[in-house]
Amino acid sequence: MKVRRILALVLSAALAVTALTACTSAKDEASQKSADKQTTTLSYDTVKIGVIHIGNPADGSGYTYAHDQGIVGMQKELGLKDDQIVRKNNVSDSDPAATETAIRECIEEGCNIIFGTSWGYMDKMESLAEEYPDVYFCHGTGYKNNGKNLNNYFGRIYQARYLTGIVAGMKTESNLIGYVSAMGSENSECTGGIDAFAMGVYSVNPDAKVYVKVTNSWYSPTEETNAAKALLSEGCDVIAQHCDTPNPQLEAESAGKWGVGYNTDMSKDAPKATLTSTLWNWSAYYTYQVKQIVDGNWKCENYYGGMADGLVDIAPLNMDLCTEDMQKAVDEAKAKLEDGSFNVFDGVIETNDGKTVGEEGKTLDDATITGGINWYFKNVEVK
Repeated sequence: MKVRRILALVLSAALAVTALTACTSAKDEASQKSADKQTTTLSYDTVKIGVIHIGNPADGSGYTYAHDQGIVGMQKELGLKDDQIVRKNNVSDSDPAATETAIRECIEEGCNIIFGTSWGYMDKMESLAEEYPDVYFCHGTGYKNNGKNLNNYFGRIYQARYLTGIVAGMKTESNLIGYVSAMGSENSECTGGIDAFAMGVYSVNPDAKVYVKVTNSWYSPTEETNAAKALLSEGCDVIAQHCDTPNPQLEAESAGKWGVGYNTDMSKDAPKATLTSTLWNWSAYYTYQVKQIVDGNWKCENYYGGMADGLVDIAPLNMDLCTEDMQKAVDEAKAKLEDGSFNVFDGVIETNDGKTVGEEGKTLDDATITGGINWYFKNVEVK
């Protein structure tokens, strides 16, 4: 009996040791797999990139086309194959479910990097970044950063806006300039752009007014058309825009007036109206960011490039509609922006409600420009 108990105890101990060994082995294997996954480096042959677009690049002009041309430029520069780019087009940024579906599909297709190109993707990208810590999430135009695998990217488009404001201010005959804006003063991206444009106008034409019409949508061809028509009916003879389609330029051309395009050179859409356009060269960013990740230099830093980085510029002036004096004024201001002697939001700035922002001898910092401009320059009126 005693022998049986001893044998039972020995057998029980042996089974416990076996179970413990198996458990430890399984844990070690899982840990090793996790470690292998974390230390696996990407290469230019294996990296796969997902791009979430609010529109369709096939439109051939405007916001989505500009971003996609940046992706195309990056792909060419880095020698990536077509099957290394996954595009999800026409994903509404006001539809969280559609946004989540598009991102998950990219991940299921093996994407290591996700670029979300529109503002409204921000919150879903933030939550999914927590769920997928091994995927890099880069959100365009927003402000969130989790310090791990989610950052945001934008640029100093206000520099180019200022230059196009100079052109509009010198061209207007009615001293009324229209501006179709996707969002109102609650959005610093739009408001900062309006203010920079209006300051450019004021620098050459203090008598001119900038009338703003808000569509409350980043992409709404119908609303963009209607806003442009409303501004033209107010007497505006130049129509600028912060919206996705060339429709405001087309309306200006139909009315025999002029315009300033956005994202891409819209003189190809409205050659008899578009004076110049505020441009993005997104390939400068996309190439930089993918290289940072693949080369192992990811720091989860936000990106905020400008003219000096080749990210923003203006289209060549349409010399069928513009003058040499306009070109000279633009060139002089651009030189100051590029050498840093002028930064647009310098000194004390007067707002349209009689207040002031800024300080003498200082310029607004990046945090204020990207998230704290909720006021309009003194020559702006919202219609």
